[in-house]
Amino acid sequence: MNVIIINGPMGVGKTTVGKYIADHHPGTAFIDGDWCLDLHPFVGNQETKVMAVDNILHMIGNYKNCSVCRMIVLVWLIDDEWVYRRIIDGICALQLELVSVTLLCGEEQLIQRWRVDKTCEWRTDQWLEISLKSLPHFSKLENCMDTSYLSISETAERIVQHSFHTGKEKTS
Repeated sequence: MNVIIINGPMGVGKTTVGKYIADHHPGTAFIDGDWCLDLHPFVGNQETKVMAVDNILHMIGNYKNCSVCRMIVLVWLIDDEWVYRRIIDGICALQLELVSVTLLCGEEQLIQRWRVDKTCEWRTDQWLEISLKSLPHFSKLENCMDTSYLSISETAERIVQHSFHTGKEKTS
């Protein structure tokens, strides 16, 4: 079973692409990491991130044991190396195949995507500035995919093709 991790800055399209993959590939479980850290008000500290990682890995383990589940897509903004490492190590312990991709786009494209998204409560000017400032960090990560001029379906299918055909890394 494949696990696809989709990482990247806020507003780049992680959730949209992840949902597209799940909607177009039967037997795909969709996990939004934000669901696993849904505290009100939001607190993103060491303790809550450890809890979120545990929740994510628990869900992945349950999906692994589900006979109708064939693939898992996890979308989450992972900007701490230790969080990423814990998720990778947990997937490794579950002996699943892993593809991890970081979605990127140019500043203008990020601003356009941000302005179009009217459903997310985080789409404020303050959070946009934070997201724009995070672009250099994410661009240094492995397996970056520039989605500036790709459609949702093109991005999703490139990820899935990579997952099944080119360079699957066995995590066990």
